[in-house]
Amino acid sequence: MQLSPQEIAERSAQAMWARDDASKWLGCSLDAVAPGSATLSMTVETHHTNGHDICHGGYIFTLADSAFAFACNSYNQIVVAQHNSITFIAPGALGDRLTAVAREVARFGRSGIYDVRVENQDGKVIAEFRGSSRVVSGKHFEEDA
Repeated sequence: MQLSPQEIAERSAQAMWARDDASKWLGCSLDAVAPGSATLSMTVETHHTNGHDICHGGYIFTLADSAFAFACNSYNQIVVAQHNSITFIAPGALGDRLTAVAREVARFGRSGIYDVRVENQDGKVIAEFRGSSRVVSGKHFEEDA
């Protein structure tokens, strides 16, 4: 039986999540996945704050990067980051629930471009992230199994 694109995305995400200790350690939850898209979220806790008493940019980047990873790996191909950039727009405050929504902009050859918007619980934009991906060898699971 052939899997649907949504089933492939879900199984790819399950395989990745099982091994994604960094996202789990950060406190992320994988909220949704579909072909070319993913949503992850986290609550800003004390250990995420910096010397300005706001969420450290590295953690916001990591949240966005993880959403990017699940989006570009949703086709049962092993995909890695080739280049990523982020623009911080507003600070994340202690207690904020940050949500990163990744969406595919383009896939071509072995490359892809994905945009990720990070918002807080009020819909305020915290950051905009753009990731470029590259397909490498391998699959997350055997589709014939």
